[in-house]
Amino acid sequence: MNTPQIQRPIVLVTGSGGLIGSRIVPELRKSYTVVGMDLHPPEQEEADVDHWIQVDLTDDESVAEAFSELQTNHGSDLASVIHLAAYYDFSGNESPLYDELTVQGTRRLVDQLRSMQVEQLLFTSSLLVMNSVDVGNRLTEQSPTNAEWAYPQSKLATEQLLREQHGDIPVLILRIAGVYDEACHSLPISNQIQRIYEKQMESYFFPGDANCGQSFVHLEDLTRCILAAVDRRNQLPSFKTLLVGEEDVMSYGQLQDAIGQHLHGKEWPTIRIPAAAAKAGAWVKQQMACREEDEPFIKPWMVDLADQNYPIDATEARHVLGWTPNHSLRGTLPEMLSKLKENPAQFYEINGLGSREPSEQRG
Repeated sequence: MNTPQIQRPIVLVTGSGGLIGSRIVPELRKSYTVVGMDLHPPEQEEADVDHWIQVDLTDDESVAEAFSELQTNHGSDLASVIHLAAYYDFSGNESPLYDELTVQGTRRLVDQLRSMQVEQLLFTSSLLVMNSVDVGNRLTEQSPTNAEWAYPQSKLATEQLLREQHGDIPVLILRIAGVYDEACHSLPISNQIQRIYEKQMESYFFPGDANCGQSFVHLEDLTRCILAAVDRRNQLPSFKTLLVGEEDVMSYGQLQDAIGQHLHGKEWPTIRIPAAAAKAGAWVKQQMACREEDEPFIKPWMVDLADQNYPIDATEARHVLGWTPNHSLRGTLPEMLSKLKENPAQFYEINGLGSREPSEQRG
């Protein structure tokens, strides 16, 4: 007599092919049936989801068709919806996708979920939606918000939409710190590393307080956090916001010194310059770029954000999810920099730092 198979709970992951999604899916599949939704199909060797559905979250009809396929194949009961899909751009340019994909895409998602039995909607927001604090203070879930550029503004607007429209769907919002791993995979960190590695002039100057810093979180730790949130979904309140990141924060100056020491055998001097001078320099470099790939990472609008300080108190995440980071940026940085020295071209390629050979760029 055959023993009937027990149906595993269904977890839907939007943006399943992205950096975070591709790391979460294999871990989820150990306990759940995972349905991935994304705009582009996964590479064959990375097709880890149990069922992949193409969706364009900016299009009503596409979202409706995707959910029709979901319900036809898996029914209407979802243990969790991990909503990762969003628009992200460091250019500083205005884009309609911040609203159409991040905000309205979430609205379309919620509209479809209302007719289903959903135990949890987990939305990945950003720590950047919060107001910077003075050096010596830490952010908590009760700290005020103050999104200062397009990306966090779209995340904050989506948080508000969920607060107003989630109805009977339990919502967990994770305000996530900057994500990294041993290969880096962090635009701010990789560009800071590049500037020091190449001894660029900009690497010596900073328009803000070098004692300020930002919390980060290792990709493996973030994966564990999200898994814990899914596993504990029925123990959480109907609407909850948590800060997710490391409490050990390296200041900008500490990060500079650590990178310089590892790459060049000495601490890296950081000279504070007026914001107006920094903006002018950034503007000139931007105008001199002949190709899009040659455009400098630091844009004039970023100068105004140089004094942002985002250390966090992660007590609530420890209490609610039983989660604490196993890694730290301070501890991972040496391995990250060793990978750069062992294979500069690969490091540059992984982190999108340009197509030229690093050895040709250094002075």
